[in-house]
Parts: sequence; C-alpha cells; structure tokens
Amino acid sequence: MFWDCYLFLSLIVYNSMSSYQKYDAVIIGSGPNGLSAGIFLAQKGKNVLIIEASSTVGGGTGTKQLTLEGFQHDVCSAVHPMGYLSPYMRTLRLEEYGLEWIFPNASVAHPLDTGEVILLKKSVEETAEQLGADKDRYIRLMQPLAKHIDWLMEDSMRPLGMVKHPFFMAQFGLKALWPAQTFANFYFKEEKAKALFAGCAAHSILPFDKFFTAALGLVFLATGHAVNWPIAKGGSTAIAAAMRKCFEAHGGEIQLNQKITDFGQLPAARSYIFDTDPFQLASIASKQLPDSYTNQLRKFNFGPGVFKIDYALSAPIPWKNKAALEASTVHLGGTLAEIAYDEKQVWEGHNPTKPYILMAQQSQFDPSRSPQGKHTGWAYCHVPNGSKADMTEVIENQIERFAPGFKQTILGKYTMGTADFQAYNPNYFGGAVTGGAADITQLFTRPVARLDPYSTPNSQIFICSASTPPGGGVHGMNGYFAAQSVWKNVLS
Repeated sequence: MFWDCYLFLSLIVYNSMSSYQKYDAVIIGSGPNGLSAGIFLAQKGKNVLIIEASSTVGGGTGTKQLTLEGFQHDVCSAVHPMGYLSPYMRTLRLEEYGLEWIFPNASVAHPLDTGEVILLKKSVEETAEQLGADKDRYIRLMQPLAKHIDWLMEDSMRPLGMVKHPFFMAQFGLKALWPAQTFANFYFKEEKAKALFAGCAAHSILPFDKFFTAALGLVFLATGHAVNWPIAKGGSTAIAAAMRKCFEAHGGEIQLNQKITDFGQLPAARSYIFDTDPFQLASIASKQLPDSYTNQLRKFNFGPGVFKIDYALSAPIPWKNKAALEASTVHLGGTLAEIAYDEKQVWEGHNPTKPYILMAQQSQFDPSRSPQGKHTGWAYCHVPNGSKADMTEVIENQIERFAPGFKQTILGKYTMGTADFQAYNPNYFGGAVTGGAADITQLFTRPVARLDPYSTPNSQIFICSASTPPGGGVHGMNGYFAAQSVWKNVLS
C-alpha cells in the first residue's frame, strides 16, 4: 500500500514538472509491437509519441546493403506468415500504405539426404501426397487446423484466459502440449512427415523434449496451409515503413536517434509503453518500479541466440533437388532425430556441429533484392546465448550437404553473431531474436506472472515487446494487447 501511494505521488510530482502534458502515451522503441501499440492508440485519437534509439524505425524489420552494391539483405526477420495472418495487422490494411506481399509457390522446402524434398504447400492434400504412408494421418491432423486458421491465429496469439473458441482450442491443446519429438514419433510412421514437422517445430528454439513444443510445429504447418509464406517486396523494412505511414497518418509522432537510459529523459505523459526487453525496462525504470518486480525482470530467461550469414550469390542456390527453389524458406537439418539432437545441444550450451538452419531465398521471388542474374541468401542457426563461436564453416558445410557447389556461388558474405545482434537491437540479449525462451515456465507468464502481463506495479508503465505474450515474430499482437491494456486502465 505504501509503495502504491509513493508511486502515485511521485508521478504526480513528475508530471507536474510540465506545464502542459502533451502526450497520452509515450512508447519507447519502434519495433512492430511499439508501432502496433502506437497505431492502436493514435486511431483512438490519442496523442502518441514513439521514441527510437536508432536512425530508423522497425527493430527487426530492417533491410540493408550488407555485402555488395545492389544486394539488399534482411537484417533479422525475412519471411512473414505471422505478419500476413496477424489478426491485428490485417485490420491495418498496410497495403494502402505501400506494403506489397510476394507469395512463393510453397512455404517450406525440407531436403533429405535421399535427394527428396518435402514441400509445405497451401493445399493440405498436395502436401500429404508427398508423405507416403502418413498421407491420411497428415490430412486428418491438418485439415481441421487449416479450415479454422482464423480461429487458430486469433486464439493462439492471445494471452492466457482470453480464448474466444474454447472447444476448438481445447482440441488443439491436447496435441499442442506434447513434446515435439514424442508427438512426431507417435503420430507419424515415416521419416518424411516427421522431418517436415521437425523443421517447423524447431522455430520454437527449444529442445523437442519440452512440453508445448509440438504447438509451434502445428501452428507453422497450419499457416503454410493458409498462405504460402510471403516476403515483403523490397525487404522487410517495407513492413516497418508501411506501419510508420499508418501511425503518422493518424497523428502519431516519432523521434529518432533518442536513446533512453533513464526514465527522467522521458517527456511527461499519462502512460509509458516499453517495447524493450525486460532488462532494459528494469534498468530505465528502476526508480519507478518496486525492487521485487525488477528483480523478477532480471531473472528472465532469454534462451538461445542465433548466428546469421547474408550472402551475395552469382546464381540461384544449387539445390540437389531443384524443387527446393519453389519455397521462400528452406529447413536444413535432415531427419527429426538430427534436428532434435541439435536443438538439445544448443539448449545445453553447446555450439552445434551439424546445425539446423533456417534459410531464405528472397531474390528467387523478388528481383529487387539483387542485380539482374544474381541472388541473395539468408541463413542462420541457433547457438547458445552469448556464444562467441564463428559458425560460418559449419553453416556452409550444412548447406553444401543439400546444395553441392553452393560455396562456388558466393560473391560476398556478411556474418552476425550474438554480440552483433545485440548491438543492432538491444532487445536481442545474447543474440536471442525471439524475445526470450518460450518454454513452459515463460510461455504464459512472460516477462513475469501477472494477470495482465503487459502491466507493471506502476499503473502508468507497461511493456509490449516480444518478451510478452504471444512472444516473438512480426505480428504486432503484443503491442496491440498492451495498447488495449493502456486504453482500458489509463486512457479510456
């Protein structure tokens, strides 16, 4: 009680320092979640300021000329099924603000050492046709999720307790709570279906023996049956540019190149929304929040990081099976057992020797990414948080395994280790690009356990980053729900 009174009085004093309280909300950070929160409140007619430390908005949705002249590379996020299917971002009609989506022929290609490539296609039946004895099992599993993809997106991307379709989600949950390896081995009989599922489940960046790792495998497969995973024309930065235009069109204000290290740097406002990781929130607002809460923030588990390479290439990636060129994303890692072993090693603090690799080939579908006749490649693997290892050789050896001659196509390359990612965006602590581990201890209670995960003990301070539900990804849902909390509790 004493602490609440103290905070209330201190904020009255702080706000009284300004003779005119200009802002209803100040948002620290302009990633997709900060922009989403800003758009929601600006559309409500509120005066909103976004403060960004960088010279550009967008956080992980950045595109730069990293290698050679004329080659445009996505610095972090590259392929965006969640962005396209996001229940909130779809309402923004970002196409009216210049965003153009490009759709490949398939979402995922998963090569095997046999020379076969399993393609995740929009059609459940066409995908299942590739899976041999698991054809009917796959259809029975995925058709209900594909049919109700809107329900799945709406409810799987909500905080706990806000489900709108409880019966459907209960049926999904009975499968989703399984460890991914247990689920795949129980449900499928042959390696092709198991491998396709494993490649999608590994987006969780968790070992496959943890509960709820089946969830992300199922969700990503389902998104592939809703839309062929799209890329943004011109680069992921186009998403941020469109969101900025939408925000400013509704009267929002942005200040760039303003790094906030102390709460006292912020202008007076009725509310403050942090699109930052928990550590930064604890540091910046240490005097405005109780020690008990900031201590919990500092215990947040970020999980593994990533090591990424951007390539300028002389030709398309020479996949052993050319069918792999049909997909925007290629999952490299071989079998379920191999991928499960690799993700377990990373979780336990070991750098992988045959890593699971996420690879994107954007220029295959977007000629604006590279000079005529040339191509870009984007590849990353998971590594322990804060790893200092140079994974270039092991990544390229793994690509060569499925694309012999790849090394001969390399014209230039640009590597980013865990420290580079954190320098690019401080939210990526130790190279963790998804906002923190989404294991059972943090899946529903991120960054700390609260009925309203976007709120803090200070009634004017909120958090909206990927470290809140529903976690990482360019979907803006964290910002949307955080802004709803601000609207309900402060601004309405």
